[in-house]
Amino acid sequence: MTTLNHSSVSEFILEGLTKCPELQLPLFLLFLGIYVVTVVGNLGMIFLIATSSQLHSPMYYFLSHLSFIDLCYSSVITPKMLVSFVLEKNVISFQECMAQLYFFLIFVIAEGYLLTAMAYDRYVAICSPLLYNIIMSHRVCSIMMGVVYSLGLFGATVHTTRMSMLSFCGSHVISHYFCDILPLLRVNTLAPTLALLFSYAFIFSSILHIHSIKGRSKAFGTCSSHLMAVVIFFGSITFMYFKPPSSNTMEQEKVSSIFYTTVIPMLNPLIYSLRNKDVKNALRKVLRGNHFLSNDKLFS
Repeated sequence: MTTLNHSSVSEFILEGLTKCPELQLPLFLLFLGIYVVTVVGNLGMIFLIATSSQLHSPMYYFLSHLSFIDLCYSSVITPKMLVSFVLEKNVISFQECMAQLYFFLIFVIAEGYLLTAMAYDRYVAICSPLLYNIIMSHRVCSIMMGVVYSLGLFGATVHTTRMSMLSFCGSHVISHYFCDILPLLRVNTLAPTLALLFSYAFIFSSILHIHSIKGRSKAFGTCSSHLMAVVIFFGSITFMYFKPPSSNTMEQEKVSSIFYTTVIPMLNPLIYSLRNKDVKNALRKVLRGNHFLSNDKLFS
């Protein structure tokens, strides 16, 4: 894979998760369930933030974009994986493979930089609470999101263009359930990881300077959900792509890939809803409003 693409490659064969026929149906039902929860959870989070005035703040503005990105990059991978469980021969054309790679890279790179932007938001909230609304203005947040999506588009365009120009020699079988050529993610993981480490170093330093235990607990509570999402996302990618090559097996790679392509998009809305009082209160108000509305219709 080091010369220009003069070969006549028109399609690839995806091996999928397993070759065992008896596991196809259980895995199909499992990942269908995960995908349904992902779609409902992320769309629900976007709707809740858009309709609840108490959630119209920078943190939830970023969270709505996180839900959008999770929904998109899960939708790039999971439907094709579900199809692989019901087809005897799972074939993907060269153009479809490059398109899947391109859109997946856009959203997974953007998520890494978005989590970094969210870390900066938490840093300002904890270290400069009196200036928070001035520093994190709507204009600043919009610019940050523009940069996040631009970095995703730029990284995906560069990597996919390079891949499309390579010559694919030998077998056209991809030992995976999607077009995974993602050691490229190492480059786009390093910068956000360093920025996150610096942000949380300042955050923890500021928390330790708070004298009251209640104040420390409240400050830590403002970033605990984000910290959990960061650890899960970057931890799974680090485990996948920064291990010594000799310690990797294809089965381990598939399990790691499943975690960050299908499980993380499902977990993020659960993490932010179950561990966040504002989101839970907004959800109760929406459900209570729907309950009253249904009662009015019943008695009208």
